[in-house]
Amino acid sequence: MKTPKFLLPVATVGVLALTLSACAGGGGTTDSGGGDAAANLEGRGPITYVQGKDNSNVVRPLVDKWNAAHPNEKVTFKEQTDSADQQHDDLVQNYQSKNANYDVASVDVVWTAEFAAKGWLQPLKDTMAVDTSAMLKPTVEAGSYKGTLYAAPVSSDGGILYYRKDLVPTPPKTWDEMMGMCSIAKTNNIDCYSGQFKQYEGLTVNASEAINSAGGSVLNSDGKPNLNTPEAKAGLENLVAAFKDGNIPEQAITYQEEESRRAFQDGNLLFLRNWPYVYNLASTEGSSKVKDVLGMTALPGKDGPGASSLGGHSAAISVYSKNKATALDFVKFLTAEEQQKFFATQGSLAPVLGALYEDQALVSKLPYLPVLKTSIENAVPRPVTPFYPAVTKAIQENAYAALKGDKTAEKALADMQASIESAGAGS
Repeated sequence: MKTPKFLLPVATVGVLALTLSACAGGGGTTDSGGGDAAANLEGRGPITYVQGKDNSNVVRPLVDKWNAAHPNEKVTFKEQTDSADQQHDDLVQNYQSKNANYDVASVDVVWTAEFAAKGWLQPLKDTMAVDTSAMLKPTVEAGSYKGTLYAAPVSSDGGILYYRKDLVPTPPKTWDEMMGMCSIAKTNNIDCYSGQFKQYEGLTVNASEAINSAGGSVLNSDGKPNLNTPEAKAGLENLVAAFKDGNIPEQAITYQEEESRRAFQDGNLLFLRNWPYVYNLASTEGSSKVKDVLGMTALPGKDGPGASSLGGHSAAISVYSKNKATALDFVKFLTAEEQQKFFATQGSLAPVLGALYEDQALVSKLPYLPVLKTSIENAVPRPVTPFYPAVTKAIQENAYAALKGDKTAEKALADMQASIESAGAGS
């Protein structure tokens, strides 16, 4: 999992290794949690917080702060590896074994539906409710499944369009406008645009953004595949056409986050779609050729801002926890304003509280916050489904084939639809 200075949603690349069988069966239903959701609601005492590697050293100081104020309800931090697939598998194994010691866990936004559908996560409602009124709406939706909150938003993320201010004084607002500016790149002997197009989780992100930004969707509101539409076709064809005419360079078919960042930072790209972590590196590294001309804006869409794929992590309480009252208080602690500011300034993690994006002290330290807020407000979660590993595999394989020219966009979408249906997400 790459965490240069910003926790990337593409860290979910490891989910691809999972089979659909990992999504089937398990412990109970979303309503009952195997009968455990109603137990220990008033339990208090020591708890364990489980999260991936704390590369930015933001978790330990907050745990120390909590423990100093709660000597009888101390939190033990269980640090997982920095590999997202290993984090996911670790949570699955411990939930399946009903381990009561995994009280609160950091859950990637693409895992929420899977874990909630199996009845492993405590519904955050009634006496276990968390106040989400000050949070950005997409972050709340990402922590919800079938209308119920199962994971409280802690950090978010959204895609940003980086551009060369010296060559593009006014950034594009639409995809067509951006493609029209590719003549500027040709005049300056550089490539025009890139995102992340290697066959991995990042391609799911980029393909979903293209489809959503054109007015389509991968799944409909009922969770069924919705890819045989003119809007979905237009979105994927935008990428296919850009590869075909060279507006996206041929080598971008191999790009993940870092390859695309380096291409832009070395002065070889006019536009780059990437995550906010790029700002810190492109504006400070001595080798960066764009640090003095670095522009940032919202991803372009059909008629205005596009629909970024939403990233981030949420805090979920296990239905098997014996001390759920303490767990709930700790979750509320993580989402409180003071801790949210700390996450932002110390770990460059995007806050989930909308007001912090207007906080001038924060904006002065993190100038990308206003652009990021626009990105998150227009963001769409990656497909919310208990069958996510199979869905993302179908998106990647078929989008990749279309970008390489092995399939038409229409054929790729039809195959994508069929694969998702056969995986169970269409049933």
